[in-house]
Amino acid sequence: MTVIRLTRMGRKKQPFYRIAVTDSRKRRDGGWIELIGHYNPMTKELKVDNERIDYWVSVGAQLSDRVKKITNR
Repeated sequence: MTVIRLTRMGRKKQPFYRIAVTDSRKRRDGGWIELIGHYNPMTKELKVDNERIDYWVSVGAQLSDRVKKITNR
């Protein structure tokens, strides 16, 4: 199953996350299919391609709980 979830980037105590479409069996920071945005919790900056999220959800991808929360879906 494909899932839309966060992958951690950044340094220690300065997290930065990419919003990625990936296979649910892969590790959190493992390979991804497509990057569709990013999220910086330090500045609350969120940039997401909503059209791509809608596309992936329409073909069966699930949003992780955290991605649902930050994108208000």
